[in-house]
Amino acid sequence: MKKVGFALLSMLVVVPAMAATAALPDMKQTVCELMAQFGSVFNILRILAFVGAGFTIAGWAWGWISGGEGPKIEDLKKKGTGLLVGFIVLFGIGAIISAFMSMTGEGGSFDCVVDMWKMQK
Repeated sequence: MKKVGFALLSMLVVVPAMAATAALPDMKQTVCELMAQFGSVFNILRILAFVGAGFTIAGWAWGWISGGEGPKIEDLKKKGTGLLVGFIVLFGIGAIISAFMSMTGEGGSFDCVVDMWKMQK
């Protein structure tokens, strides 16, 4: 009886998944709709990522400028690696969002006509 129940449960899980893959939506249209709805959110995230990367590097530099001695090897090992990784991650996120926005923008490779950069009335 357990095997029959397991077989029925497996069918309940597998059959809808197989039926869902048969009718995949158009990926370009889905991405265009996503950008039409969330274009302003992606724009804000891009700005925040680049500003965060700038503040990370500026904070790192200001710590050494205000210290007056310049960077020490111990300081580089303790804080430098983490700050550099943080900068790379934030800058990378900003660059990926910028590329995504340019691909979905007017004249991009997705051929979307998204008015996310125009003022909303």
